[in-house]
Amino acid sequence: MGKISTRVDELGVDLLSLAGHKLLTPKGVDALYVRKGGRLEPLMHGACHESGRCAGTENLLLGVALGAACELAHSWLGMESIRPAPGPLLGIAAETVRRPSDLNGHPTQRLPNTLNVSFVGENGSTILHGLEGVAASRGSACHSGSVELSPVLKAMNVPPEVGMRAIRFSLGRTTTREEIEAVVSLL
Repeated sequence: MGKISTRVDELGVDLLSLAGHKLLTPKGVDALYVRKGGRLEPLMHGACHESGRCAGTENLLLGVALGAACELAHSWLGMESIRPAPGPLLGIAAETVRRPSDLNGHPTQRLPNTLNVSFVGENGSTILHGLEGVAASRGSACHSGSVELSPVLKAMNVPPEVGMRAIRFSLGRTTTREEIEAVVSLL
């Protein structure tokens, strides 16, 4: 933890959250870094786990999974010969999925693994249900079940009639060109 805390302190932040599923852990494996001396009000009261911040018992196995995933992700840095980063594949996906006007966001200044496409004139939910075996979504998991325009798309001034028909595709380090082509053919 020493290296991590030193690097986080250099950022000048008091809190840093980490969503483990972004590193291929099981969903729900997360971490919260709190700068030394930082104080948090417990969400649940009743026990003294995690320095009095949580009333539940820590899941040791999932914590180990997060540590292993972080070590694996670190080992991938600078080792593009093992598997290329998803950036170039995202460009292929962006060119082949739909017309450039259907892409939400900047054509090049975006996350290297995420593509948000609006299917104007079509029902995004229907399209999503037709993508059997494909891990895609209409928005982030924290907004699942919401029938409102994504706050991110709203901030980008995407009109509701366009944004409500959007599907978000995420690529991972293990995504292949053949998988992208299979999704494009399903679309």
